Amino acid sequence: MRLWLKDSERRPDPAPLKTDDRTAFLVGMALWLIALVAVVVFVAPLDTHGFSWWLGTCLIGLVLGVAALVYSKRRRR
Repeated sequence: MRLWLKDSERRPDPAPLKTDDRTAFLVGMALWLIALVAVVVFVAPLDTHGFSWWLGTCLIGLVLGVAALVYSKRRRR
């Protein structure tokens, strides 16, 4: 197996696929929202065991999802 090919031996690059990234972002945000609801329901037991940072993790996940949606919307234009 060779790691490098001459330009004459290379096959042409495939055409890029058109995808809708918003679906992936929305599914991820929905999962973070479900996790946030679960953490809020069990916030007292989680806090006693030192896992209160999970609340911040869920919130950061949602914020990053919103940022990704805004970025993908601007990139589409």
